[in-house]
Amino acid sequence: MKHTIRTLVISALVLPGLAACAGPAGQRTPMVDTGMSIDPIPAATPEAQRSLDLWITGFRPRALTAGITPTTFDRAMTGIRYNPKVIERDRNQSEFTKAIWEYLDTAVSDTRIDNGRRALAEHGAVLRQIEARYGVEKEVVAAVWGMESSYGSFRGKTQVLPALATLAHDGRRGAFFEQQLIAALKIVQAGDVAPEAMTGSWAGAMGHTQFIPTSYLSFAVDFTGDGRRDIWSDNPADALASTAAYLARSGWVKGQPWGVEVQLPQGFDFTEAGKKVKKSAADWAALGVRGVDGGRVPDHGTASILLPAGARGPAFMIFGNFTAISRYNSADSYVIGVGHLSDRLAGRGPIRSPWPRGDRALNLAERQELQQRLTGAGFDTQGTDGKIGPNTVAAIEAFQRARGLTADGYPSAALLAMLR
Repeated sequence: MKHTIRTLVISALVLPGLAACAGPAGQRTPMVDTGMSIDPIPAATPEAQRSLDLWITGFRPRALTAGITPTTFDRAMTGIRYNPKVIERDRNQSEFTKAIWEYLDTAVSDTRIDNGRRALAEHGAVLRQIEARYGVEKEVVAAVWGMESSYGSFRGKTQVLPALATLAHDGRRGAFFEQQLIAALKIVQAGDVAPEAMTGSWAGAMGHTQFIPTSYLSFAVDFTGDGRRDIWSDNPADALASTAAYLARSGWVKGQPWGVEVQLPQGFDFTEAGKKVKKSAADWAALGVRGVDGGRVPDHGTASILLPAGARGPAFMIFGNFTAISRYNSADSYVIGVGHLSDRLAGRGPIRSPWPRGDRALNLAERQELQQRLTGAGFDTQGTDGKIGPNTVAAIEAFQRARGLTADGYPSAALLAMLR
């Protein structure tokens, strides 16, 4: 999932290379579970189980062609039960949206910051070792940990192999989940985890930092040196090191911020905002862009100006490390959440500019209507799928310029009302 959503609305499903399943951020939680527990698989109809059994029979040759040995397959897949609960979860992901400030209220809550500082204190030694080896600041690794599983407290208790088999058999996103199932079998085959101990979210995200199986194969590391890449253990060392390895491979530059909050000058050309426009900090300074303290932003490489809530909300100058975090999860909201949480864990302050809290995020039907009305008014969005990508942003900007409005490309409820 590599789309860019400039409006920063939050979807119910966040499952790119890694998936978030963190528990409630407003709740003080223990640092780790006290012992492994597994959610029971609900009873399925005989017809559903027979259909899955037949699918597994057909899947076996494909798995063996992909490198799974007959011994591994038969050990892991014999007796796999159909899990109707994961189908229900997949079918009933209600389409909801949150404005960026609502998302950050939870993602970077006072409790999550407090728990993160406790996690840094408790696991400081290993986090410092990870930072030294991979060049990713300990606060950033801890922030991902906090976002993904509330510092290990909500790692998921669903048996992954039955869940992935059920979802792959289901067919709605069968190719994706079959790919994940083959990767999960390779993990078992490598001896990193027993089939029955491979637990995670209903969609297959696993461990402290919620790796899906393909990401695990690409990035997981054995930091403890025990011969296993164990992201499931109460000891989070392998999971945290794997996260740092992921970010390092994604281009993380130590010492470079993900972004800094800035203030824009009067008369700023808002069409200059967005990830496609890249300038040096000096060039942005020449245009009047300053840090929120009024000073020039240091040169950390080429940067873009991001307006997650349009012209009426905070502005950020984002650098290459923003992109590195986005390889982990491509939603801008998630990247800002991780980045800002890491800033708070490092002792920096909150976002200073106010959010336009009187606004609200558009739901899917409203975003589709916005696209339809823009296109009907002569500002073609090149599709009406409800995803606010570059084409829709360009259409909004063109409409705003034609009406003499601030051309920030922001899809607000007020804009939709105007189109109506």
